Amino acid sequence: MGKYSIKELEQLSGIKAHTIRIWEKRHNIISPSRTATNIRFYSDADLKKIMNVSLLNNCGIKISKIADMTTNDINQQVMQISNVKNEALIHIDQLVVAMIDIDEEAFEKILSNLILRNGFFKTITEIIYPFLEKIGVLWLTQNITPAHEHFIVNLIRQKIIVAIDGLPIPPKTAKRILLYLPEGELHELGLLFYNFIARNAGFRTYYLGQNVPHADLVSVYKEHRPDYLITSVTTTPKDPVEGYFDRLRKDFPTIPILISGYQVERYKGMPFGNIQPFSTALELSALLQANTKQ
Repeated sequence: MGKYSIKELEQLSGIKAHTIRIWEKRHNIISPSRTATNIRFYSDADLKKIMNVSLLNNCGIKISKIADMTTNDINQQVMQISNVKNEALIHIDQLVVAMIDIDEEAFEKILSNLILRNGFFKTITEIIYPFLEKIGVLWLTQNITPAHEHFIVNLIRQKIIVAIDGLPIPPKTAKRILLYLPEGELHELGLLFYNFIARNAGFRTYYLGQNVPHADLVSVYKEHRPDYLITSVTTTPKDPVEGYFDRLRKDFPTIPILISGYQVERYKGMPFGNIQPFSTALELSALLQANTKQ
């Protein structure tokens, strides 16, 4: 069971701590527990309820009316609103609740409906990416376990793979992109989505996945001669990032190297020869679309 301070509840729900306290005292919306040393904390159930109450309140329902609803009434009202309103924050909070409950059926239903309504690319960039950022907050506050993370990542991964499989096979004359993660990089969800973007833009792709030894990368490059490399550096590398840039420029001097990730953000806009850092999937999509027109 998760344990949240009021500041963590504020960060996750978007509701100011002062407002949460008012809702507690005046309307008994939630009731915090206390530790043996009398420190207040909130449970997963409190987090889920405050998210749903916030959603209803933002949709114009008075807090006094919400306070008279049962938890089941609140949940049903939220479902009705989410079926009508197509607002990102509503769906992100629903996904968070499904993740906390490890409710595969609910998560699958929400995600499938979003893809049908918005399309795959928009769903990933406008819903799933912010949702994953929210998961990061839960992880930092130690309120989800590796089981929660693996549960969600695997469901999203399946959706991306299905979307890639549904794309037409590019012609043999299409430009080629090699996608990989360096040694030590294990989180491939972003790279998998980059593969979708590249395929959707008409490129042939060679997807090597996570934790690729550099010697293997060079070997595949020499055999297939791709027109681009795409990679991501998120975890702290053993060697300085600048040194890795130098290694890439030395071994792949003639092709553009598109690179993202937390560890390369500060290098964006700096001159690094054929290395081009990017921040978002939208940026990558624009870069690849521009190159297909050349």
